[in-house]
Amino acid sequence: QVRLVESGGGLVQPGGSLRLSCEASGNIFKVYDMAWYRQAPGKERELVATMTNGGRITYGEPPGRIAISRDNAKNTVYLDVNSLKVEDTGVYYCEAEVHNGVDIRRHWGQGTQVTISL
Repeated sequence: QVRLVESGGGLVQPGGSLRLSCEASGNIFKVYDMAWYRQAPGKERELVATMTNGGRITYGEPPGRIAISRDNAKNTVYLDVNSLKVEDTGVYYCEAEVHNGVDIRRHWGQGTQVTISL
């Protein structure tokens, strides 16, 4: 069984910054793509950024305030967001494609709430 656990969410003032972390654990042979998604209140889940284990990055939105990175040795992906805006509010989900030695499956974390407010 594979588990993804996000951390780093919370209440942040506009203009601030945060770092989200997501660690994959469990029955892991290899982790391929890791990604962050955001679901704003009343909206569908949307891609923020994804990163292959080789380091190729795809951003779902202009990357100026956002940076995705990962530590393959720790099976961990990070999301740094600067100059936070109210519209960054939402639940941030981590997603990973994991090879468990038998097949490759897509896994999701439980989500971490990020609220940008004064």
